[in-house]
Amino acid sequence: MQTRIIKVNSKNPNLSQIKQAAKTIRSGGLIVFPTETVYGIGANALDSKAVKKIFDTKGRPADNPLIVHISDVADLGILADNIPKIAFDLIGKFWPGPLTIVLKKSRIVPKITTGGLDTVAIRMPKNKIALELISHCGTPIAAPSANVAGRPSPTRAQHVIDDLSGKVGIILDGGPARIGIESTVIDLSTKTPMLLRPGGITLEQLQKVLGKIAIHPIIHGRKTKTIHRSPGMKYRHYSPMAKIILIEGPKLKVSKKISQLLQLYKRQGLRVGILGTNIKSDMTITQKNQEQIAANLFRSFREFDAKKIDIILAQGTSRKGLGMGIMNRLDKAAYRKINV
Repeated sequence: MQTRIIKVNSKNPNLSQIKQAAKTIRSGGLIVFPTETVYGIGANALDSKAVKKIFDTKGRPADNPLIVHISDVADLGILADNIPKIAFDLIGKFWPGPLTIVLKKSRIVPKITTGGLDTVAIRMPKNKIALELISHCGTPIAAPSANVAGRPSPTRAQHVIDDLSGKVGIILDGGPARIGIESTVIDLSTKTPMLLRPGGITLEQLQKVLGKIAIHPIIHGRKTKTIHRSPGMKYRHYSPMAKIILIEGPKLKVSKKISQLLQLYKRQGLRVGILGTNIKSDMTITQKNQEQIAANLFRSFREFDAKKIDIILAQGTSRKGLGMGIMNRLDKAAYRKINV
């Protein structure tokens, strides 16, 4: 398959370009499009055969649910049953935006889209290209991140080209994703709302609207046998080819530990990259704040791989605010964690 790369103005999308991609979706094909979080690989969410192509193309486990993207709140009533009032409270505050809500699914949603679950994850992206695409398709779009399963999520079209060129019909290049980590996911199908995945909307922001929120134990790194109703919960994710060692603790102690590990691995002849300090290495990437860390996290992973780095020493950040989402991604990607 030959993949067409179409550059689209993110602020004023050319509708003829959007219509080309929408036609592919309607005919059962796959296309890649940008959102404010990461790039997604999309198919008609209500077409089982088209959705199966997503799983096959990514190498994604069939029990890992997909997020369904909509452009009109009215579609919520088509996709979900028993929608609680709090869903509309959240929608009024955070949609369009990086928030996914999990609800009881309606009969129209195929089980392949939900990973076999009786719930469906839904969001409305805050990206003009994505919204125009969904609107012109006339159908909700199921879209996980547009990468090979387990690899860092793509925040630029080039990342998608590296992973999926020749496997999808069209890639809409809308420039860099603004937020850089996937959406926050909250389960509203339970008595108490439960945070399943932290992301661009923080726990603190959600608490201001909902009050009490349960936090799924997997976010704190605890194993559980409960049903996984969200992407990013069950499997190791976001990993570069290099091995990530995540170091947390007071900054001075973390810097000292990173220096020690750097010397240890250099003596072993390994190429070492550092994420988060100014210590010199084969490659060092430092960001000033959590917004920059999030926006550039997955890009950094891919840059380390391009430099053929063997070990990445990653400095942890605060787990409050956007840091909860950042650390969730680092926790999932790390093969070893150190507290100092």
